[in-house]
Amino acid sequence: MSASEKSLSKRLLGGAVAAALALMLAACSEEKKETASTAPTETSTTAEATTTASTPAATAATSEVKPAQTEVAQATAPAAKVELPQSEGSVDMKKLLEPGPLPEMALGEANAPVTIVEYMSMTCPHCANFHNKTFDAIKAKYIDTGKVRFIVREFPFDPRAAAAFMLARCAPEGQYFPMISMLFEQQEQWAAAQNGRDALLQMSKLAGFTQESFEACLTNQKLLDDVNAVMQRGAKDFGVKSTPTFFINGEHFSGDMSVDVMSALIDSKL
Repeated sequence: MSASEKSLSKRLLGGAVAAALALMLAACSEEKKETASTAPTETSTTAEATTTASTPAATAATSEVKPAQTEVAQATAPAAKVELPQSEGSVDMKKLLEPGPLPEMALGEANAPVTIVEYMSMTCPHCANFHNKTFDAIKAKYIDTGKVRFIVREFPFDPRAAAAFMLARCAPEGQYFPMISMLFEQQEQWAAAQNGRDALLQMSKLAGFTQESFEACLTNQKLLDDVNAVMQRGAKDFGVKSTPTFFINGEHFSGDMSVDVMSALIDSKL
């Protein structure tokens, strides 16, 4: 490997723990409803992170058996009212779904009545919380039943997040989403690790990477540029400022969501 390739890999995975943690917090939406006063700060963070990352050197829960009478009572009880998050506007769906610099990573039927596009960062705790606690239930209820098409797009706020996305893109065909899931489940183990390179290498080996394929992926400058281009397009064309950001049939929502909240939003579009 050349000196420039080694430099790219080190910069993607290096950096002080404190700096990585600061970037993680800046990347994520702190609340489900962001106020207008926070927008300039988030936009500045986006610009800074893009510059940094684009340099060439860059349970399943156990089901509990309940008495029959309890189940009947629950079935007949009125559903609890869910307070929906406020929409931050809408974008043109045709433009949103135009091909980007990377192949689209999507689950669900292409002609599903509801399309959700999520912009996320791999080092964002709020994104991890959504994928660890909400996504599987939404997948089972809506994606697997043909009601929702779910698209994931990269929005890395720091070099380590960019590296994680690159590795997911380099995973064997059909393994992008399992790789993303594994990295989110183990986020605390690698996102703020003192040696991010070694931590990600060990995770990658579980997904079938070798030392050589790991290094080849992280020194692929074109892949890094394309990941950053997805982020830049999201910010410029669709107003993405924080993660996670969701577009549900073109309607813009920011912040982590519970199963009940996202279910209610999807149901309102069906």
